[in-house]
Amino acid sequence: MLLLIQYTLMFTAVLVLVALGGCFSEHSGVINIGLEGIMVIGALGGALMMRSLSPDTPAIAMILLVVLAAVALGTLYSLLLAVAAIHFKADQTLVGTALNLLGTAAATVVVKALNSAENSGNVSDTVQYIEQKKAFLINIGGFEFSWFMLLALAALVGSYVLLYKTRFGLRLMACGEHPQAADSVGINVYKMRYAGVLISGALGGLGGIVYITTGVSEWRFEYGVAGFGFLALAVMIFGQWKPTRIALAALLFGLFRALSNVYTGFDLLRNLPVPSAVYNMLPYIVSLVVLAFTSSKSRAPKAEGIPYDKGLR
Repeated sequence: MLLLIQYTLMFTAVLVLVALGGCFSEHSGVINIGLEGIMVIGALGGALMMRSLSPDTPAIAMILLVVLAAVALGTLYSLLLAVAAIHFKADQTLVGTALNLLGTAAATVVVKALNSAENSGNVSDTVQYIEQKKAFLINIGGFEFSWFMLLALAALVGSYVLLYKTRFGLRLMACGEHPQAADSVGINVYKMRYAGVLISGALGGLGGIVYITTGVSEWRFEYGVAGFGFLALAVMIFGQWKPTRIALAALLFGLFRALSNVYTGFDLLRNLPVPSAVYNMLPYIVSLVVLAFTSSKSRAPKAEGIPYDKGLR
């Protein structure tokens, strides 16, 4: 049971971070389908930083540098979406899809190139961080507490305050609801949308490194992030683009994802005549069922996905 709680909280942390990222982007008026690719690139930055650091690096420095690397790469990668969707008014869904395809491919090529350069003949796309990962964990009576859990909680609280209690947040949401009205009172819609997408990239990149360090000490980048970016989008929609509801939705989806890792520890589940693949599919099946029954009542920001044209007031 303790292991189930541990995995549930870790997967919840991933979903909270990435779904909040999508929330910021869509509240600004830009659909970010590219969260999957952003997660992969953020994970790449964090993993390479861990590999480059000595295991003797102080824990606080290790955490800070890895988080900064993941956030920086995720933010830079999301800039591709921002420029294409805001500046060039490209179709946001197509750009996001391209980011997803490019993210996994680029990460795989980069890791293979680095491994080949360091060890001639080694074309593996795997990055190991066995010792470095220990800096993020504290063992409390058999429960592995990760600092990422605390980071996700801080991001959740910070997002709520930023969106609903600050001038910036209210202006950001105004740009996703009625950009022409926002512009008429002096709000720079383009700048706010850039801010929303870049925040989305930062949180998505952070979610990527949290995901690949959950329960493992190495990651093969050919696998990407196993659809977690899309699962986070489902969490965001089910959570109605509200941080508090997103947290509850993430907890639900995180529980089902955790079951696929620890079901063998429960006699009832282990003895059921159910293939292991079914447990791996559970969170995605649940997301389809939940969205099928709730999506009709979803209320997305009115102007999301619509390129802003200042001349159409």
